[in-house]
Amino acid sequence: MKGRSFITIFSTLFVLACLYQLSFSVAAWNSERNARNKTKGNPVALRSYLDSLSDKKTYLGYTYSQVKDRQLPLGLDLQGGMSVVMEVSVVDVIKGLSGNSTDAGFIKAIQLAQQNQKNSQTDFVTLFVNAFKEVTPNRKLAEVFATLDNKGTINVNSTDDEVVSIIRTEAESAIERSFNILRTRIDKFGVTQPNIQRQQGTGRIIVELPGVTNPERVRKLLQGTAKLEFWETYNNEEVFQYLSKINTFLANKEKLSEKINPKDTTISKLFKVDSSGVAKEIKSDTSQSIAQNKENSLLDDVKKNLGDSSASDSSAKKALSQQEMLKQNPLFSLLNPAIGNDDKGQQQLERGPVVGYSAAKDTAKVNQLLASDEIKAQLPKNLKLAWEFKAIGEGSKVYRLIALKTTADGTAPLEGDVITEARKDVDQFGKNEVTMSMNSEGANQWRKLTGANVGRSVAIVLDNNVYSFPNVNQEISGGNSSISGSFSVDEASDLANVLKAGKLPAPARILEEAVVGPTLGQEAIRSGTLSAFFGLVAVLLFMLWYYKKAGIVANIALIFNIFFILPTDG
Repeated sequence: MKGRSFITIFSTLFVLACLYQLSFSVAAWNSERNARNKTKGNPVALRSYLDSLSDKKTYLGYTYSQVKDRQLPLGLDLQGGMSVVMEVSVVDVIKGLSGNSTDAGFIKAIQLAQQNQKNSQTDFVTLFVNAFKEVTPNRKLAEVFATLDNKGTINVNSTDDEVVSIIRTEAESAIERSFNILRTRIDKFGVTQPNIQRQQGTGRIIVELPGVTNPERVRKLLQGTAKLEFWETYNNEEVFQYLSKINTFLANKEKLSEKINPKDTTISKLFKVDSSGVAKEIKSDTSQSIAQNKENSLLDDVKKNLGDSSASDSSAKKALSQQEMLKQNPLFSLLNPAIGNDDKGQQQLERGPVVGYSAAKDTAKVNQLLASDEIKAQLPKNLKLAWEFKAIGEGSKVYRLIALKTTADGTAPLEGDVITEARKDVDQFGKNEVTMSMNSEGANQWRKLTGANVGRSVAIVLDNNVYSFPNVNQEISGGNSSISGSFSVDEASDLANVLKAGKLPAPARILEEAVVGPTLGQEAIRSGTLSAFFGLVAVLLFMLWYYKKAGIVANIALIFNIFFILPTDG
């Protein structure tokens, strides 16, 4: 009797534990059904609504994210999701080993290997080596790869076989590290039963993510290189003079272009006209420091050219056509200068490192204009311009351009390899942010960087996009800092995960992707559930009819066994 009581108690507790685990699946499905009803099936609104539930308690004190983690797992074939084939860029590994060599033979060999790869299944290292021998038959690989960084492994006397062996080792190491980093990111992403595997002999990685409903979020997570940097910044008033002169310079070239060829007045032709005299005059002007009266003069010119109603020239009050605006302001018609109003309503340059605003569709055009060699020659050598990672305001398509100050060698004074911990958090205003901790070396550099920039902004840049540029009020010691930037819950979580997982040793691009819908899976689940239910009922009734009292015991054992085979642990 004691043994039977023990078994009964144990069986009851076990069944209750299984029902408790299964209840998370019911709770998750119920939350998603309610979300679909509230958003009327709109996919974008549905994702936004479910994101808002991530940190809200929805069942037994658990948040929606925690409930999802504990629900009954379903594979890609049943619930749909996303399948991705990625390729680690071995090209960038080889370029990195060469110290980003500008050797003509090396560059030509890389290009030939890339061309041959399109119609070949051979690994890229072999294709590169063959291409290098074809392009430069009398040269050794060591002439390119014997750099200071490779001093301990490659020297000028190294044979081609030795260099090839080192290249293969580095390429394989980069692929393996990328695989491990991607796996870590995916594990932290919160997908139930993800599948990630390597294609041996290639740089390709296959990723399957069941239940994913936001492909764009997955792309950002998988392809982000996580190159975190901390930069000093310029103030707007320090950079405005250069942008204003560039705007005038381009306008003058446009006028000269019209005189030479009246039919050809497009900005794309500007850089084909020789106007060295104008360029020389502008370059000498930009070397002078900007005084307040000169700043006001430049502001008046800008307001006049842009047709501002407050400009003194009455002709400027007339609305300019888009074509005329482009002619008179080739730069400022695409990049609105950061000009605001003071307390008295007078226009003045905005404070801080923001130097302009552009619509999303114009950012590429601005980049193209500023990338010209003759334009870059008119900017300070230690000035780097970068866009903010996210448009300003809810639903906005306007991006801010930030002025960064580089070091003597063009790099950031502090990089993300000093980060030891990163996590999603909420600031004092209830906004999502990512807090970080640094090692002792990073903490010391961070203290020096913030101490030297009190009263100015320090920009936090990830993958060449500015995430935030907080103003430094005092020197920060201890190595703790935070990244803010109007993050959603998922964006803050993903950024923290990427920083914790580390940066990819080489860029990884998506070769193929497929978003699998759950339609067939839902039908399989429905038909499988019905057949299992009716089959179970038939078996239970037959056992009762045929075995009588013994059938009751058998039925209990059967139900008990079902809980053993169900994968209740998500």
